[in-house]
Amino acid sequence: MLLDKPRLQALLDAAAVSAAQGLDSRRLFHGRGQCYPGREHIVVDFFQPVCVIIFFAEPANEELQQLLNELTPLMPTPVDTIVVQRRYLEGSPSEVLRGQIPDVWCAQRGELRFSLSLDRQQNLGYFLDMEPGRVWLESICAGKKVLNLFAYTCAFSVVAVAAKAEQVVNVDMSKAALARGRYNHQINDLDKRNSGFLPEQILKSWSRVKKPGPYDIVILDPPSFQKGSFVASRDYAKLIKRLPELMPAGGEVLACLNAPELPENFLSDLFAQYCPGAKLIERLPASKDFPDRHPDRQLKLTHWRVEAA
Repeated sequence: MLLDKPRLQALLDAAAVSAAQGLDSRRLFHGRGQCYPGREHIVVDFFQPVCVIIFFAEPANEELQQLLNELTPLMPTPVDTIVVQRRYLEGSPSEVLRGQIPDVWCAQRGELRFSLSLDRQQNLGYFLDMEPGRVWLESICAGKKVLNLFAYTCAFSVVAVAAKAEQVVNVDMSKAALARGRYNHQINDLDKRNSGFLPEQILKSWSRVKKPGPYDIVILDPPSFQKGSFVASRDYAKLIKRLPELMPAGGEVLACLNAPELPENFLSDLFAQYCPGAKLIERLPASKDFPDRHPDRQLKLTHWRVEAA
């Protein structure tokens, strides 16, 4: 069996909690957290009405069918379409095994929608494990000006504008990602005046990033490694030392780190050195849909409070 009964029940319980919270899109199985021996190469996500199965290594014979049989009870509704993505192959090709991808395919978060697309890309356009960060932002952003660095498809911005943020400035070097971000705002009928989009290479464009400020909330969500652009172990310090000039009156910072090889104290050490006026408030609890045998290797979402300069 892929799952023993206690683990299957734990997943069923998590599914019920997600449904109660209005999260219509969720991770059904997270083998990458090493809680399921022999299944570390498997991830299963659900974006109604599509089930996406991701293999990080070549599956054994019958493993795919076994996986479908055991996870069917976790599906919030009947699944019309099944997609398999093979991350272990060059280009991470995807294959539709059953049904077809809807013309308009979105991750659903309560009343909010976020456009999804295979588009020959590894990522669909919405990160399920970032939900604790979205909940945090939603709870504090009303009436505030938010800077969303490495915005990608601007999910943080959609959540913040919907929660009555005064303004969100989204910055990313990818014009295509920001175009998808604009579309995400449009399909949620959000006021255009509350969001801005800057296609900039952040480490080389601080004057343009700073200009729309000052900011009350800053989100730091860089890639762990993006060749020619950003390497967390080398470049994260460059973000942190800019915080006092981005928010001279002080404010709240969500510092995200998705680099399993870097320990939790990596961020604490950088803040102590480059922004000593910041205080760690908490590390946000990880999503229960992403259990991990080694919590220090999980996505790290840390809330910091920066004092006035």
